[in-house]
Amino acid sequence: MASHQILNEKVIDYSLYLVTGRDLLPPGKSYLESLEQSLKGGVKIVQIREKSVDTAEFLKVARESQILCKKYKVPILINDRIDIALAMHADGVHLGQTDMPVSIARGLLPKGSIIGVSCNNVDEIKAAIKDRVDYVGIGAVWGTKTKELTSPIVSVRGVGEMLNHLNGTHIKAVAIGGIKATNLLRTLHGSVSTSGRALDGIAVVSDIVGSKDPLDASRRLCDIFREFRNALPTSVASHHPYTPDYIKASASRLLEDLKLINPLVQQITNIVVANQSANATLALGASPIMASAPEEMEDLSHVIGSLLVNFGTIKDKEGMLVGGHHANLNKKPVIFDPVGVGATRFRRAAADELLNTWQASVIKGNAGELAALAKSDEVKAKGVDSVGTGFADPGRFVKQLALTERCVVVMTGPTDWISDGVTVVRLDNGNKLLADITGSGCMVGTCVAVFCAAAASSAVQRFEGKLVSGDMLCGAVAGVLALTIASELAAARSDVRGTGTFLPALIDELYNLTAAKIQQYAKIEVVG
Repeated sequence: MASHQILNEKVIDYSLYLVTGRDLLPPGKSYLESLEQSLKGGVKIVQIREKSVDTAEFLKVARESQILCKKYKVPILINDRIDIALAMHADGVHLGQTDMPVSIARGLLPKGSIIGVSCNNVDEIKAAIKDRVDYVGIGAVWGTKTKELTSPIVSVRGVGEMLNHLNGTHIKAVAIGGIKATNLLRTLHGSVSTSGRALDGIAVVSDIVGSKDPLDASRRLCDIFREFRNALPTSVASHHPYTPDYIKASASRLLEDLKLINPLVQQITNIVVANQSANATLALGASPIMASAPEEMEDLSHVIGSLLVNFGTIKDKEGMLVGGHHANLNKKPVIFDPVGVGATRFRRAAADELLNTWQASVIKGNAGELAALAKSDEVKAKGVDSVGTGFADPGRFVKQLALTERCVVVMTGPTDWISDGVTVVRLDNGNKLLADITGSGCMVGTCVAVFCAAAASSAVQRFEGKLVSGDMLCGAVAGVLALTIASELAAARSDVRGTGTFLPALIDELYNLTAAKIQQYAKIEVVG
């Protein structure tokens, strides 16, 4: 009986797709032992890849693998070699862009055989759709040492664009290339289309084959994938029916919470604003730690309430990369403030690298900075400042960027706009003196980080220790309101005569901010 008859028994599960690589086996580990343990651990489909052996050995390895795969009712595919697939009655094949054309392969293989194709760009996705393949392997998502890359790295955020083109098709999507347990959640969360389509699976090589315990490695990957899929309906944004009154109440409660919780807020920030950002953190009731050394990021990630990454004077990129990665692993909010990102190619490349390495909870910037991130030419930037009147439809812009980046987006300006990709909030607080002091935008980022730490900590307490992210939309709104309301109160003081007296008064008003003041002064409109 041909093994592709497995396909008649169930819908193919691509969630954990193992690509073999015998050269990666640890010393003392046999290939078949490793394969069986990975199958026990949850591998759902196997591709046999043998690039440097003769036909006889390839066929022998494939047949031995097939016996185990049949035992666990797992489909087996052959990389590239149609002749091997036919000789052993494999369930299908995986083809690269330079391998046999899909149309010819389909004519040779038995009806119902799986055909998958590697895709590195949108044009290749469109060709795969035209060829009616069963699945596409998108990658490489990360750098990998398991094969020599002949095409550019797609990156986590690049996968979503390809998934957009698969909407409405039967084609499944599997990400491949450098995927490990340590970056899997980032891969899954970032690789989602703006319409909400997620990956159907991930293809893994070294994290399983190279493991001394492939059963545990497979189980760990399966658990992460399952956790992500279970959370998917609410992973982009909360669907709470937000109203101005609800948001005011939430911001007020968060202010009270953070004074009780006193969260530790880590800030990798620029040298211009470090002192005033630390003072603003203290004034609100949190504790600042200005730490940027990569070597301390793992330890800090266990104790912080949130991490602010502000690269106004980009000198600590390695610390930013490692810090965000460990904050993600420990489910701590990451607030990204890409100061002056449009000013130089270096800053734009650095921002892309950071956002492809870890998942931001909130991205905060002015119109010019966010336009540069979105690669929009509607708003220009000069240094760290925006030029012109801003976006024609700022609400639509922040909503779309939030969907693309899968986080809350805060756009600061005379009017502040905030969205989680579903809800759009307009805030009209603030005083013009904010624009006349150095680093007021950076202080907004600090305040957002403080309130997001409170939101995350409050959520954990209220839900009896469950690891939940908290309401980042309300956390971001509360952070913006805190600084803008404080600016209004500070500017109205009789002892404020200009920018020199305004800054210390602003810190005072942050210190004296109360829930009642938020309720009284907040100017909130929910516009979408």
